[in-house]
Amino acid sequence: MSEAGGGRGCGSSVPQRAPWSLVAATAAFCLVSATSVWTAGAAPMSREERQKLGNQVLEMFDHAYGNYMEHAYPADELMPLTCRGRVRGQEPSRGDVDDALGKFSLTLIDSLDTLVVLNKTKEFEDAVRKVLRDVNLDNDVVVSVFETNIRVLGGLLGGHSLAIMLKEKGEYMQWYNDELLQMAKQLGYKLLPAFNTTSGLPYPRINLKFGVRKPEARTGTETDTCTACAGTLILEFAALSRFTGATIFEEYARKALDFLWEKRQRSSNLVGVTINIHTGDWVRKDSGVGAGIDSYYEYLLKAYVLLGDDSFLERFNTHYDAIMRYISQPPLLLDVHIHKPMLNARTWMDALLAFFPGLQVLKGDIRPAIETHEMLYQVIKKHNFLPEAFTTDFRVHWAQHPLRPEFAESTYFLYKATGDPYYLEVGKTLIENLNKYARVPCGFAAMKDVRTGSHEDRMDSFFLAEMFKYLYLLFADKEDIIFDIEDYIFTTEAHLLPLWLSTTNQSISKKNTTSEYTELDDSNFDWTCPNTQILFPNDPLYAQSIREPLKNVVDKSCPRGIIRVREESFRSGAKPPLRARDFMATNPEHLEILKKMGVSLIHLKDGRVQLVQHAIQAASSIDAEDGLRFMQEMIELSSQQQKEQQLPPRAVQIVSHPFFGRVVLTAGPAQFGLDLSKHKETRGFVASSKPYNGCSELTNPEAVMGKIALIQRGQCMFAEKARNIQNAGAIGGIVIDDNEGSSSDTAPLFQMAGDGKDTDDIKIPMLFLFSKEGSIILDAIREYEEVEVLLSDKAKDRDPEMENEEQPSSENDSQNQSAEQITSSSQEVDLVDQESPEESFLNSQPESSSPADTDNAASVSASEQNSNPMENHETTSLDGECTDLDNQLQEQSETEEDSSPNVSWGKKVQPIDSILADWNEDIEAFEMMEKDEL
Repeated sequence: MSEAGGGRGCGSSVPQRAPWSLVAATAAFCLVSATSVWTAGAAPMSREERQKLGNQVLEMFDHAYGNYMEHAYPADELMPLTCRGRVRGQEPSRGDVDDALGKFSLTLIDSLDTLVVLNKTKEFEDAVRKVLRDVNLDNDVVVSVFETNIRVLGGLLGGHSLAIMLKEKGEYMQWYNDELLQMAKQLGYKLLPAFNTTSGLPYPRINLKFGVRKPEARTGTETDTCTACAGTLILEFAALSRFTGATIFEEYARKALDFLWEKRQRSSNLVGVTINIHTGDWVRKDSGVGAGIDSYYEYLLKAYVLLGDDSFLERFNTHYDAIMRYISQPPLLLDVHIHKPMLNARTWMDALLAFFPGLQVLKGDIRPAIETHEMLYQVIKKHNFLPEAFTTDFRVHWAQHPLRPEFAESTYFLYKATGDPYYLEVGKTLIENLNKYARVPCGFAAMKDVRTGSHEDRMDSFFLAEMFKYLYLLFADKEDIIFDIEDYIFTTEAHLLPLWLSTTNQSISKKNTTSEYTELDDSNFDWTCPNTQILFPNDPLYAQSIREPLKNVVDKSCPRGIIRVREESFRSGAKPPLRARDFMATNPEHLEILKKMGVSLIHLKDGRVQLVQHAIQAASSIDAEDGLRFMQEMIELSSQQQKEQQLPPRAVQIVSHPFFGRVVLTAGPAQFGLDLSKHKETRGFVASSKPYNGCSELTNPEAVMGKIALIQRGQCMFAEKARNIQNAGAIGGIVIDDNEGSSSDTAPLFQMAGDGKDTDDIKIPMLFLFSKEGSIILDAIREYEEVEVLLSDKAKDRDPEMENEEQPSSENDSQNQSAEQITSSSQEVDLVDQESPEESFLNSQPESSSPADTDNAASVSASEQNSNPMENHETTSLDGECTDLDNQLQEQSETEEDSSPNVSWGKKVQPIDSILADWNEDIEAFEMMEKDEL
């Protein structure tokens, strides 16, 4: 989530305070120059096509916004699958996600300035009137301070900024008298009690009516907050102070930023993910640019842009130097430990880091921005959307995609900085994918699993606040926008704040204390605005030359720098570190290497084996690093092998009118019947069986003959239900949960088990739907009578012949590949329901629990009873199919290995697939080493 004005896209550093008109003008000139370089060597998209795509974005916004207003308002958000509003307390809790909802018409407030950017001024005026008439900020509800600030306070301030702009133009909003600003001020005062801590860092949550720590507030007992939560306040709070003259808001936000800066790790200049708001101790000591930290860095740079305080720029540049030194491993951005920044803290990345290329454009560092953006685009081309998390070898780690806008944001900024039409084509792909895979009759639905194409019943407010802004601005010409976008800065939620605030109500004069903490590298301050000949050195194909090596990075090769290696040691003849995929417990040399790395192999009395690492027992700090990396790889390897024993989720896609394949429901698989991953999908109309539980011979065989039977869960075994509907002539079956209100959004998926007998006689496919998803089909039957569905392993292309609108018919090449198995940290594949023998669980959500380890030791255990995991196993090792090290290193590694990776463990040694069976796939036990010493 970055800043919008294209002019800031190439400014880097201004060592001395400058009037904003001069800074903005200089930056804008730099951007124009960059654009002229690119258009000289690239085939531009025609104005007609850009206008067509811009109009398409407008239509998509109308579809999302119109359905929210029709079916959800005044609720906070739209539930696009069930066409109703999401009201806090009336739907099953989703945990922290619901903390953004405060019964204050969130989506409407978040969309205010989007309406103006999209030239919908009349709709904007109507929306402002609705906010003033209907929205109440005094609700007895506990909300996130961070989300309420960026979405609601930011939305009110962005709406106010454009309302006064329109009023000055003389046509619209002539009645407006700062009413939105007064609401923002009211909300600001409601958030201030959260800052009542010894550190000045705010509590993560607050009750809008009762504040913090009162008995009726139901909050105020938290001790931790994320760095971004405390460090993403300065733009909105400072703007509120500058607009109103009440300095208290900017003072509180500055104090929080000052405290975070003081608590950074001094040797690495990195900050952790979560911090104790009372003591200032880091709770999670891993550091990256994604979730938990992202917008802290963004707001340091933008606070300088908006407020002109040099200390913010100096802090950002200090952090940025550390990011590029430790976290950036082009094209990847991998979390590290703040005290040991040469140690990777994880081997996966989250989707929120997609904002970072846009921030690098604002910084003026174009090359790494192009590299990371291209890597992300390759992941999107494989999965249609960016998964919430993916591994360093580009496998899906968390499969959800809540329609996040960060990648669209970075695409916009890279286009503004380079003028390269390539980024217009990227934006066109985003539009096509949204319409093809996320669009449903009542809006746009988040993806529950990017591999199957199944939907989740949510459309977050940020989708309207950000996605449509960036996509429209990407294709718009200057004359298409009714105001000068260069006069504003975008917040992390893409709300617009005017740059003239930098010279308004400057009552806060703060000494620059940054240099008291660190000796800054002067190279960070070389450029006010970099010369375009440096950014794009006489080569109109400069960006293309950077992207080209990454074209096949996802499918065919591994990028360099995925794992930090001791290249100097390798060149001097030392052996490369032992990799988990190569480890043989019967190899004495391997056991000796483990000992050197501080890793012990322990045989337990119950027949299990433990791998334990004590970093302090390693021969050297480098060996300790190798040992930690080995343990991380073991965790990933074990987790992947556990997943391969599970059946992935399936999809139920409604293909009849008026759905046309737009609604995709996540379904649980069965361990019997037709395997949809190996056979063609099953398509047919649905019919309810009688009896509905399907536990006896059907009394309505003529109704289900040749159709897909709907059956209710309960009273008998799944296999018995399947046999009864199959005998009646059904071509498939859908079992609907009898637990009213159950949903795949809040519960693990079911994997239907057999009855302990031979089930080879069952030839039809069987899928399981929770009550909420099943109700969607039942409601459709009541309304449309004839409902046709598609049972498949993943969602299929929609039928263009049945739709009135044209949809792209081609899929990415990756659509032809089988769906990857679902990511799960479940420690057992099949957990039998004790109350009913008919089902077993398949956990579809990775859990984030991380057992503490007071001895700073990493422990893993294994079972002897599993088969050899090495056979026919596609390893998660990062260099399994590529040679990202020197050829000499590869040859050396090959000559040193005495056996194939497909090795046998022997009878008395445990297989790898059960090592770490009692551990989650995440390695936060290592990240959170309490003493944090090797």
